Amino acid sequence: MPVNKNAELLYEAETKLIRDACYEVWNQFGGAFKEKIIDCSLNIALENRGLKVDSQKRIDIYFQSQKVGTYVPDKIIDDKILIELKCKPYLTKEDERQFWLYLKRV
Repeated sequence: MPVNKNAELLYEAETKLIRDACYEVWNQFGGAFKEKIIDCSLNIALENRGLKVDSQKRIDIYFQSQKVGTYVPDKIIDDKILIELKCKPYLTKEDERQFWLYLKRV
């Protein structure tokens, strides 16, 4: 999804640091490695920018006050920004749909 440069971003300073970290990892590795290496590298780049990174944090999901499962996002930054990593040449409409569904339910 393209970024509208005129739109206000939530957590603008933090998202700038996150984007810079992503670009740093991409510039180093491009698409050469699988998700695990990118994941570990991104942790380093994010933490080097002073961001708190929780990887694979488990979030309980409830329906009518009963736990029905657990969602495990790739990263949560500063306890407020969720990151889902995708290491593939392009995102599909299904990838985008799935991500927005996660956000609505978490």
